[in-house]
Amino acid sequence: MEALRGGTPATTPIWLMRQAGRYLPGYRSLREHHDILDIVRDPELALEATLEPVTKFGIDAGIVFSDIMTPLLGLGVDFRIDPGVGPVVDPPLRTREGLARLGAFDAEASTGFVGETIRRFRERSATPILGFAASPFTLACYLVEGHHERDFPAMRALLAQSEDLATQLLHRLTSVTIDYLRMQERAGADALQLFDTWAGVLSPAQYHRLVLPGLTEIIRSLGKPVIYFSTSSAHLLPEMAELPAAGISIDWRVSLSRARGLLGDQKALQGNLDPTVLLCSQEVMERKALEVLQELPRGDGYIFNLGHGVLPETDPQRVKQLVDFVHRNGLRR
Repeated sequence: MEALRGGTPATTPIWLMRQAGRYLPGYRSLREHHDILDIVRDPELALEATLEPVTKFGIDAGIVFSDIMTPLLGLGVDFRIDPGVGPVVDPPLRTREGLARLGAFDAEASTGFVGETIRRFRERSATPILGFAASPFTLACYLVEGHHERDFPAMRALLAQSEDLATQLLHRLTSVTIDYLRMQERAGADALQLFDTWAGVLSPAQYHRLVLPGLTEIIRSLGKPVIYFSTSSAHLLPEMAELPAAGISIDWRVSLSRARGLLGDQKALQGNLDPTVLLCSQEVMERKALEVLQELPRGDGYIFNLGHGVLPETDPQRVKQLVDFVHRNGLRR
């Protein structure tokens, strides 16, 4: 939390995207008996998944176990999460009639189990807990495309052919995201992360016109610090500099020092070790992690993370080694 405020903690803090996931034995055991959405809907099971990496590895923040598609449960959208495929929306939403079929959204009524998981975490741990949501654009990509497709051609075609419909969809999802994140704030989330995973398919002009206003509205409507994350989006960093987010999470495709130069000193930075490095030897991993740490030698306003999520084939011991290495070798005040 000190790093998010731009300060210099006693040592570099670290948490990892997808730290509660398929590489962990406890989580794999849960998945043998429960569908992912069943775990999300059960606060005690979700708490178990949220706590596992925090207690095993000494990570400096938990992130509530959920899924970026969870708010769609409250909109009446028919979707599933297929192993090896990810979210599937059937049928996809590509017409005004489809948009009109979206139901009214009440975060407490339809997704209150996420808030309950956060409350239970606060009762069990003194470690900060992050809430999260997909950004409106990334959620729209799945709604329009129907599934993960490289570069989301259906979404980009909709923007070209019917930008007004796309804009209406984004406005609706902006309202949903605000309600959903405010619910997590009330439950006790210390900070919130917006996952805008697929914003990189946009041009800077599209991002500035279609995405930036909604993101700004979301962040300004919240009382807790917000971290914004996207991948393959280095070309959008000048536009991201306009966001009122407390922090920007950087993927491995651009250096932290370059990101700092483009974003300025007013935002915390998070990132950006390539997740595949955790598949390497401990020696290689530590060398690459040190390179990341040395990108920002002052260490202020910085949170160590990966450039995307932990890969399923990662050895849990390697995660423990990374956390210990960052705590030993990060800047100490």
